[in-house]
Amino acid sequence: QVQLVESGGGLVQAGGSLRLSCAASSSAHSGNLFMIYDMGWYRQAPGEQRELVARIRSWGATNYADSAKGRFTISRDNAQNTLYLQMNSLKPEDTAVYYCNARPISDSLDYWGQGTQVTVSS
Repeated sequence: QVQLVESGGGLVQAGGSLRLSCAASSSAHSGNLFMIYDMGWYRQAPGEQRELVARIRSWGATNYADSAKGRFTISRDNAQNTLYLQMNSLKPEDTAVYYCNARPISDSLDYWGQGTQVTVSS
């Protein structure tokens, strides 16, 4: 099992930037959790389904939603077991609750954080 705690959300004007963080921890595993988990950021706007924003695989490969390409960057600090999402050139349509996700490379079980609200004003 893994526990995920997001931070860094807030209110920002259109064109601004935010960096989200996700601290991962596990009582079952020590060391670099990102070697055994694929990590991702998802978001959910009111009345919408949760959607993938960006993902980073255990071996480091990344992929992004079309809406995030060129503006968002997913990264991780293996020593700190912290996942990041740098969001630049934010738009009002980026307003949503952003969730950190962890999926073990050995199965398809998903773990989620509690979410952090991002609001972009026009």
